[in-house]
Order: sequence, then C-alpha cells, then structure tokens
Amino acid sequence: MRGGCQIKGARRLRRDATGAERKLWLTLRDRQIDGFKFRRQQDIGPYIVDFVCHECRLVVEIDGGQHAAMDETARNARIQADGYRIIRFWNNEAFSNPDGVLMSIREELRR
Repeated sequence: MRGGCQIKGARRLRRDATGAERKLWLTLRDRQIDGFKFRRQQDIGPYIVDFVCHECRLVVEIDGGQHAAMDETARNARIQADGYRIIRFWNNEAFSNPDGVLMSIREELRR
C-alpha cells in the first residue's frame, strides 16, 4: 500500500508538472496512443515515475537539467527489476520534436 507521504508527493508532482510533462500528457491521456492507458506521476516501489503504461510495463520519463547531474542507476535498476522498461526524453525534445517522441513511445509500446 502506498504511504501518505508518497501519495502527497505524487499529487504535488502532478500539480507542479513541467511544461514538457504537461505537453506530453495531453497526448498520452485518455488512451490516445493506440488505446494504451497511461498514468502520470505514479509510484513504482519507492520511486515516482513521470508516466507509466502498466499494461506494457513501460515507463516514460521527461528529464530537465536537474537530471543531468543525478546518478539514477539504483532508481533505474529497481524499476527494471519490477519488470518495467524505461525510455527517457529531455524536456527540449518534448517541445522541439513532439512527433519523434510520440513515434518512439509507439515503437516501445509495440515491443
């Protein structure tokens, strides 16, 4: 069961989403990509991921500059150990190449 702090953290992240996350969510929500359901700011183990399609075990992360200096090896290993694949995009990709981002997500969903 999710802890109260983790639920509050996810709610805060949904409320304070970056512009890139908001832009991508407009396309991922409501099963707009080939009927696959995505959720945003969901917990997997002790971590909160940006977007997840549980059906396909796919995590989509949108990273800003703060992630460049972070070592996410342990985080990625834990999420992958739970059976999820992770794809990452930089914030600027969501703005400058949204069609390419969506094409990459579609390809991963079909795997």
